[in-house]
Amino acid sequence: MIKLAVNFLVLVFTLNFTFAEGTKNNDSETFNPTETAMHHVKDAHQFEIWGEDVTLYLPVILWTDKGIVTFSSKEFKGDDNGEVIIEKKGMNFVKFHEKIYYANTRKNNAGEYIIESSKIMHLDDQHHPINKAPLDFSITKNIFSMWLSLLILLVVFITAARYYKSSAYNGVPKGVAAVVEPLVVFVKDEIAIPNIGEKKYKKYMPYLLTVFFFIWLNNVMGLIPFFPFGANLTGNIAVTFTLAVITFIITNISGNKNYWKHIFWTPGVPVPMKLFLAPIEVIGIFTKPFSLMVRLFANITAGHIIIISLISLIFIFKSYFVAPVSVVAVVFISVIEILVTALQAYIFTTLSALYFGMATEDSHEEH
Repeated sequence: MIKLAVNFLVLVFTLNFTFAEGTKNNDSETFNPTETAMHHVKDAHQFEIWGEDVTLYLPVILWTDKGIVTFSSKEFKGDDNGEVIIEKKGMNFVKFHEKIYYANTRKNNAGEYIIESSKIMHLDDQHHPINKAPLDFSITKNIFSMWLSLLILLVVFITAARYYKSSAYNGVPKGVAAVVEPLVVFVKDEIAIPNIGEKKYKKYMPYLLTVFFFIWLNNVMGLIPFFPFGANLTGNIAVTFTLAVITFIITNISGNKNYWKHIFWTPGVPVPMKLFLAPIEVIGIFTKPFSLMVRLFANITAGHIIIISLISLIFIFKSYFVAPVSVVAVVFISVIEILVTALQAYIFTTLSALYFGMATEDSHEEH
């Protein structure tokens, strides 16, 4: 089993090595490890299955000044620097660092967008684009990965549910159910009940189970570097922000009288201290979900960047003697990342349950 795991990790390294070598880099250019790392962790409009030679181009869906515009991202093939102009419905579009903008537009000093045909892309002093951008509803790599993970979860849990309802179930789970049941019981007994309470945990179980399996599965999928996996979904700040906002909403909707009393008028302390603590507690309402968002985003993104950075050592030193060191380091970090995939799902779910428990906790009067 250990040998199989090591072989798998070496395969992961080999594929990552190939992808890093196949990124936008040639002999006439100096290898840029930062650009390579960011290329792998950011979202994209295509799946590079085997470098740029075998690529799956995803649909671009834009809401523009003239309505919906759709086309294949293949039309931007080979360009991510705003050099290729795509004309649709009399409008020109360019792609710059995986973001789509109107070509030849810029924001003037009055904050209005104007057309200036002398230049395709306009950048500010920090090299940030100031072109006008349409609303982008494209099926990107992260969106594709999210839908795939939801499909996998539906198949797994529907299959398990049908097994429990079938005549074959005799009290002992088998197949998919044998894998799912211990995890569900773990979330219930080790996360939900201890943090929320045995009387109130049931109504929060659907969310806790969903977020636990969703984060864990997507963390694992992000470590697998070949199609249809490899997207850095849980390393996307928009995804972790959305999950944190849902936890924030559930927490504050569930908050009882005792919860809000502890925030605005902390019992058991002098009145001057109550006035001092109230603003701090109000700030804490927002810092808790903020920490959830940043923790998941930072840990997952950091893991991807470290692995790519270790692989990049081969290209930086331009020596085959560095390869064995990189292989050992990548295998070591990959083992840690496998543990982190489950750990981050556990932490996010546990803290969410803890916040729910704090919001629904009954008042304890001291006698």
